[in-house]
Amino acid sequence: ESVREKAWKTYEGLSAVDGALAYNKKKKETWGVCIFIVAIDLDEMTFTFTELLKSISISVCTFFQFLKEVDVNMDTVSTKVDSTVSRLKNKYDVLLALYHKFERTCGLIYLEQPSSEISAELSSVLVLKNYWITFLLAKGKVLQVEDDLVISFQLLLCVLDYFIKLSPPAMLKEPYKSAVTALTVNGSARTPRRGQNRSTRTSKQIDTDTKVIEVLCKEHDCNLDEVKNVYFTSFIPFLNSIGIVASNGLPEVEVLSKQYDELYLKNKDIDARLFLDHDETLQPDVIACTQLERTPLKNNPDEEINVILPQTPVRAAMNNIQQLIMILNSATDKPSDTLIIYFNNCTVNPKDSILKRVESLGHIFKKKFAEAVGQGCAEIGSQRYKLGVRLYYRVMESMLKSEEERLSVQNFSKLLNDNVFHTSLLACAVEVVMATYGRNASQSDGTSAETDLSFPWILNVFDLKAFDFYKVIESFIKAEPSLTREMIKHLERCEHRIMESLAWQSGSPLFDLIKQSKEREGQTDQPEPASTLNLPLQHNHTAADLYLSPVRSPKKKASGPTLSATSTPDAQPAVTPQTQKPQKSTSLSLFYKKVYLLAYLRLRTLFFRLLSERPDLEPLIWTLFQHTLQNEYELMRDRHLDQIMMCCMYGICKVKNVDLRFKIIVSAYKELPNTNQETFKRVLIREEQYDSIIVFYNLVFMQKLKTNILQYASNRPPTLSPIPHIPRSPYQFSNSPRRVPAGNNIYISPLKSPYKFSDGFQSPTKMTPRSRILVSIGESFGTSEKFQKINQMVCNSDCQLKRSAEVSAAPKPLKRLRFDIEGQDEADGSKHLPQESKFQQKLAEMTSTRTRMQKQKLNDGNDTSASEEK
Repeated sequence: ESVREKAWKTYEGLSAVDGALAYNKKKKETWGVCIFIVAIDLDEMTFTFTELLKSISISVCTFFQFLKEVDVNMDTVSTKVDSTVSRLKNKYDVLLALYHKFERTCGLIYLEQPSSEISAELSSVLVLKNYWITFLLAKGKVLQVEDDLVISFQLLLCVLDYFIKLSPPAMLKEPYKSAVTALTVNGSARTPRRGQNRSTRTSKQIDTDTKVIEVLCKEHDCNLDEVKNVYFTSFIPFLNSIGIVASNGLPEVEVLSKQYDELYLKNKDIDARLFLDHDETLQPDVIACTQLERTPLKNNPDEEINVILPQTPVRAAMNNIQQLIMILNSATDKPSDTLIIYFNNCTVNPKDSILKRVESLGHIFKKKFAEAVGQGCAEIGSQRYKLGVRLYYRVMESMLKSEEERLSVQNFSKLLNDNVFHTSLLACAVEVVMATYGRNASQSDGTSAETDLSFPWILNVFDLKAFDFYKVIESFIKAEPSLTREMIKHLERCEHRIMESLAWQSGSPLFDLIKQSKEREGQTDQPEPASTLNLPLQHNHTAADLYLSPVRSPKKKASGPTLSATSTPDAQPAVTPQTQKPQKSTSLSLFYKKVYLLAYLRLRTLFFRLLSERPDLEPLIWTLFQHTLQNEYELMRDRHLDQIMMCCMYGICKVKNVDLRFKIIVSAYKELPNTNQETFKRVLIREEQYDSIIVFYNLVFMQKLKTNILQYASNRPPTLSPIPHIPRSPYQFSNSPRRVPAGNNIYISPLKSPYKFSDGFQSPTKMTPRSRILVSIGESFGTSEKFQKINQMVCNSDCQLKRSAEVSAAPKPLKRLRFDIEGQDEADGSKHLPQESKFQQKLAEMTSTRTRMQKQKLNDGNDTSASEEK
């Protein structure tokens, strides 16, 4: 009853929204969405998600898309609903990817029309149903992490192995037929496939039958040792738990289905059995939802067909894992001889403390991994940690070699006995492994989907501060040349997340460093002066410099800093030769430079979408933004960089009488990459109290900066802050294709880019016919007309780019934005104007075509910047 009443109020609110014709046309769908939203908020889910979809005749993807459209107000969809939808979306993406893989794989294993001697009970339909439901049950019982694509797929291989060994060879294609036959020939007596005794084989017999699993792993580029680990530690205990191995016969489909039913009704989510029926509620909407790649369509009947298929999510995940394992196969689980020499050269040998730390953190990691993924998966966690340790030693050795070349010293006692340095380096190595395995089915181009094990999970496991972890990231990337482009992007995104919010959490050492910086020079000193913003960010600082600030002797006038083995900790003052004053913290100074750059790039992106026709406002907003970060940095405590950015934009527009409302800012912000709706829906107001961004602006931001904001309306505005120097990304991507601007699919890409791991690292790129013309320099190409056509397309791109620069890409404004202050939707409490301003009208008139052009230009521009948007 409580759900019904509140859902009806929500429905009435949506129906009353200006221009709510779409909701009135889709009354049933809107009502279903309202019930879903309220049921989650009130923890009163008396139905499953699939039951809801069935009752309103809508697919998963269409539902998610409509829910996004319905969220016209900040308070329509709560952050609780957002997170629930995110989990459902991830789970659906994984199930969809796995089901397609399952269908294709079964097609490769079983004959479509086996000989007539095969019993009807082993028909392909029944086989598929039995296998898939067994897998769903295993996945539900073994895994707590619903969107773990890799372990789920490895479990699926275990299920296939089990059933293949129960199948008559006459049903099987090669090489599975030979593998099953070999088991019989070699004396592993196979019991009858039909009747009472077909599952009476003991666990010991199953353990020794690895021929089929070896074939499956080879066919799917899957690591055999890992799959065996899943088989013995998770799958066999699962079989025993449902009474399969010890029973007198394999449970019927109905029995398994009933057990899965219990799981499904408990979770109240997606009934994945419906994939077998190709149910309309589970059909993918390629545009709105899934990024599962299909066979590309031919663009032109005259074109040559390229039969190479694009990577599927499962294939991409397996490739990444195999590549990582190959890199680390040559590495050791213990410090190398070279590392031992470095350890012996130290004043205090760090070897014992390093080994002890690795061991103790390993126990913690294994425990936390099992708690997050499932208790049966503890050994899987140990395997991943072991890979992380190998990478840790490998990168440490590379770093020390670089430091020795740079500084001509061999005694790194101070650095190698620094606990925070080692914990950070090990955490970074383990994060690389976890991210490689944690690829979600919906991931594309390295953008990370949130999972239970995604960053910053590793920081909590190792009890490590985000600011300390940040210091090692750049050096780690430079020290490990074999990192993939995707993994470099992932680490860069981790760095951005630290700079935008994680480093600003209460308890972070960042605030102590800022305080010490001010105390050393008095209140006039700043973490990083604005005057340095337009200088290039290029620096020679390494992780050693950041964990141990450089020391300069006051007696010497050396032109550059040097790092000795006895460098002082970061927070301690050092001395510069010219002024005899303490030197600033290297890590703090570099951190602020990077934060300013990230902040400006974020601002520029949002400004371009909203205020491109008012370029005079950009330097004003940036000056207020930079001033806040430099002088009012306490506003960042337990908050997000983007919250301050949006408030600065609103404040300057208000004082300059530009009609830009928060609802317009928020609607544009929602469309930016790597943003979270919680950023503007849930902002810290005061201790333990959160509200929307407008309440934050009214009660906190404006109160703190009112005097400063008003200066921009006077005849003597504040001195403008210089625009930060925007470099190319410091991380070079050797395998990254460069895109020609605008809409044509023209890329310049290195030739070597493996598609299938087993082909080897040096295999040529296998292209897909996504673009009209494919050229590989160095091979016979034919006539010159194609090159002329490319030139023409590039010329058209330039013209298109110029035209697109003349239009604004402002989003369509949200219809209405309700906040806690009744009847008000603006930060100062003003109500809606009776008529919209010309600026407002122009914003609303922007077409989707122009928006796409601007987005494309923006994305192309960001390819050569240090922003995180790609």
